[in-house]
Amino acid sequence: MSILANRLSRIKPSATLAVTAKAKELKAAGKDIIGLGAGEPDFDTPDFIKNAAKAAMDAGQTKYTNVDGTPELKDAIIAKFKRDNGLEYSRDEINVGTGGKQVLYNAMMATLNAGDEVIIPAPYWVSYPDMVLLAEGEPVIVDCPQSANFKMTAEQLEAAITPKTKWVILNSPSNPTGAGYTHDDMKALTDVLLKHDHVWVMTDDMYEHLVYGDFKFCTPAQVEPKLKDRTITINGVSKSYSMTGWRIGYAGGPKELIKAMGKIQGQSTSNPSSISQAAAVEALNGDQSFMTSWIEAFKGRRDLVVGLLNDCEGIECPMPEGAFYVYPSCAGCIGKQTPNGKTIETDEDFVSYLLEDQGVACVHGAAFGLSPHFRISYATSEEALTNACKRIKAACEALQGEARAAA
Repeated sequence: MSILANRLSRIKPSATLAVTAKAKELKAAGKDIIGLGAGEPDFDTPDFIKNAAKAAMDAGQTKYTNVDGTPELKDAIIAKFKRDNGLEYSRDEINVGTGGKQVLYNAMMATLNAGDEVIIPAPYWVSYPDMVLLAEGEPVIVDCPQSANFKMTAEQLEAAITPKTKWVILNSPSNPTGAGYTHDDMKALTDVLLKHDHVWVMTDDMYEHLVYGDFKFCTPAQVEPKLKDRTITINGVSKSYSMTGWRIGYAGGPKELIKAMGKIQGQSTSNPSSISQAAAVEALNGDQSFMTSWIEAFKGRRDLVVGLLNDCEGIECPMPEGAFYVYPSCAGCIGKQTPNGKTIETDEDFVSYLLEDQGVACVHGAAFGLSPHFRISYATSEEALTNACKRIKAACEALQGEARAAA
């Protein structure tokens, strides 16, 4: 008899982490690999944030803190929500966790009973469905194809809601597509949610500041204040401040929910790192101007990658509004054969071919719930991106035969 819990059979390992690990393994073995799988900025954490961490250590701030965050960090988060989103919270409406992932997981564990449904637009971040499954809930996947700009419509949301619906998860700008909901898009969704008072809103705003051109970020409780009492607004310092390894995520939400999430955290990890919390205070309260150059760099990389990928035979790459991902279609490569005679049947076959033939590591679309696509992170240098896209183009040109419509 296995010692492992039955619930583990409901989930699979993170595809994005697996790709990153595989790329590192091949690099360590001496292979020439360009890794485009990692969802983290290549910029270093700004010095003023690192200096705050050093100062905290020198001041002896190396002990346990409150389970769900220091008062100083909660105050910085409260100020951020008011400044950036027009949302007002008190300390007992704020939770700080070890990364946004833990905050999301704690919210699921605190609220889902067996059979509760969670609406998840696809493509989705790989962990959403598995978190729901671990909490004994049921993911309800809503397909949002490229023709709909990878966004869920009000009609789709209305059709997906049942008496068992507990949550709808919204992520804008999106991982993996970079697609963003405009104010009008979001208002259409919140209008539907107003009619269903048993449905709560979980919004993942991790890429809030990474938007380009004329696109304006908005979050559900900001668009429709009447939903604030059943919305949890989740964010963190990982992406916008290049602090992925510091592991600080946070949320604002109703007191009862926040208290329950803290209860779970108290019996699992307890408090996030005291040093990381001190650094996050400085990140949120400090000078935000450094983001301007980062955003300009990401925009340049986005434009470069979209242009180069659209020059590849069999690939179609839409222009995203934010984050640092593109989610091109490889439908034009499905059904073709590789130089060694293997037929490309799926997007997973395609990305395996890119890795084995050209040393380019990216993530297949099936992992995000929508095929035939693949995700590329452009959070790396223009030189690496240019080289990678040249390799992808060579791989596409080497395919033989006719493409067929994806199943």
